[in-house]
Amino acid sequence: MSNTNVYLKCQRSVQVSDEDVYLKDICSLRCADHTISARLKCIKVHKFGEKKPTRHVISTLRLIELMEEECPDISVEVIGETDVLLEYQVAKKHSAFVALLKIAFVCFVSFLGTAFTIMAYHNDIGINAIFDEIYRILLNERPKGVNALEISYSLGVTMGMLLFFNHSGGKTITKDPTPIQVAMRNYERDVDTSLVETAQRGMMEEDNQR
Repeated sequence: MSNTNVYLKCQRSVQVSDEDVYLKDICSLRCADHTISARLKCIKVHKFGEKKPTRHVISTLRLIELMEEECPDISVEVIGETDVLLEYQVAKKHSAFVALLKIAFVCFVSFLGTAFTIMAYHNDIGINAIFDEIYRILLNERPKGVNALEISYSLGVTMGMLLFFNHSGGKTITKDPTPIQVAMRNYERDVDTSLVETAQRGMMEEDNQR
C-alpha cells in the first residue's frame, strides 16, 4: 500500500490564545485524503499552563512524529519553516479611556524626543548661522526675526518626514510598507530567530547530558 503524501507548511512564529495548541493552529496542511487531513489537524502538539513559560519552540521533526503516530501510512514533506515559535498570550481587555491615555502618552513622549533630537542636531551644525549667511548673500542684509527662509525650511522638514515615513494620520500615502513597519518586521524576525536558536542550544545541551 503506497503512503499518502502530506505537505506541511509551518510559520516561523505563531501567537495562540488557548492553552491547548493543535496542529491546525500553527501550520497549513495539504492532503488529497480529506479524512486524513481532518485527523491530522486535530492533533494536540503542545499545552501551555499557568506555571509553564509563555514561549515554546517546537520542531517540525516532532510534528512529523506526532502525525505518523496518528496516521502511520503517510509521507510528510515539509515546505515551510523547520522550527515554530509558539507564544501564548491571553487577550486582555482595556477600557477606551485607558487606551486613549496610553496613545496620548506615547505621542507626547515621541513628540518631545523628536523635537529635542531635531533641535540638538540643528544646534550642533549651527543652522542659525547658516541661514543668516544665506540670507545675507541673497538679500545683502542681515535677517530680522523669523524670515521666509526659516519658515520654508520648517515646512520642508515636515513634508519630508511625512513622505519618508509614508504615513499621515491613519492613512498611508502609498501602498508600500512604511519604514517603521519594515523596521518592526526585521526586529520581530531577529527576536524570533534568537529565541529559536536559544531553544535549540538548550535542547542540544540536554541531549548531551543524557
